Amino acid sequence: MNIGARQLHAFLEICRLQSFARAAEQIHLSPSGMSMLVKELEEQVGARLFDRTTRTVTLTDAGKRMQPVAERILGEVHALGDAIEGAEAAVRQRLEIAATPMVSASLIPAVMQAFARARPDVRIRLSDVDVNQVRRRVLEGEADIGLGFFVKPAAGLVRQPLCNFRLMFLSPPGKERGGLQASRSWASIAGMPLVSLPADNPIQAIVEKQLAQFGDRQGERMRVNLIGTVLAMVRAGHGHAVVPAFVRDACLQLGLGVSMLSAPSTHIALYLVSQRGKRPTPAAQEFAEELIRATERLMDWPAGDA
Repeated sequence: MNIGARQLHAFLEICRLQSFARAAEQIHLSPSGMSMLVKELEEQVGARLFDRTTRTVTLTDAGKRMQPVAERILGEVHALGDAIEGAEAAVRQRLEIAATPMVSASLIPAVMQAFARARPDVRIRLSDVDVNQVRRRVLEGEADIGLGFFVKPAAGLVRQPLCNFRLMFLSPPGKERGGLQASRSWASIAGMPLVSLPADNPIQAIVEKQLAQFGDRQGERMRVNLIGTVLAMVRAGHGHAVVPAFVRDACLQLGLGVSMLSAPSTHIALYLVSQRGKRPTPAAQEFAEELIRATERLMDWPAGDA
C-alpha cells in the first residue's frame, strides 16, 4: 500500500467541508486534481470512501473507518516535521569550538563575550585541547570549528587562515626593562638559552627554522608542552622564548620584556578548521568574524618596530 500525506490531507479536507469543490479551493487544487487524489486513495485502500450526489458528499462505511486513521497518520507526520525542525534549530543555536589551550586562554574569552552580546541566542561550548585533539574533534563532528596553528593540511579538514601573528622575543623580568621594547633581529638572539615548545609543534618548527639560518641548532633546550608554561618559565628566569604575538597582553601582565623579531619579520597563521564537506553554520562564520576583529589590535605595534 502506497498512501501519501497529500492524499490523506485531501481526504480529510473533504470530510471537514463535505464538498470536493470547497476542499479543492482550500488546498489550492483544481476539482479534477482533487478527484484524482481521492481516486488514487480509494485504489490503494481498495474501497469507495465517499457517496456523492449533486448536493451532498457523505462518507461510506469504509470512509468512516478511514477518517480516524488518516487523522492519526497526518498528526504523526506533522509531529515528526516539528521534531526535525526543532532539532535543526537546536543545532543552529549551539556552537561547539575546539581550540588549543593558549588560544583558548588569550583570545577566546573576550571574543565569546562580544559574540554573546550580539548573539545571545547561541550557546557556545569551548574545549581547550591540544592541536591533535582539535583535529580529532572537528574530524569526528564533536566540534563545529577548530582554532589553532596548523602548518600542514590535514586530511578531511578545510583550513581557513584567519590572521597572521608576528613572532616576538621574550626576556625575563629584571634581565632587561619589562614591557614593550625595540625590535630585535633573529641573529641577535641566536645562541641564547630558550624555553621552547616540543620540536614538532608548528610554532616551534618555524622558530627552529629561523634560528638555524644563524647557526643556532636545536641542541639542548628546556622544552615544555604549553605556551602558558613557557611564559611561566621565562618569568622565573629559566631562559628566553619566542612566541606568537597573540600572547602579548599576557606577557606584559607578567612583566616580561617583549620585542618583535625582525630581519626577517616572521609570521605564523592562526587557522580556523572545519570538516570538509560540512558547511559552517552562520553562528560559526559570525564567531570567526568577531575573532578577526579582536585580533586586529594585536597586530598593531609601536611605530618603528614593524
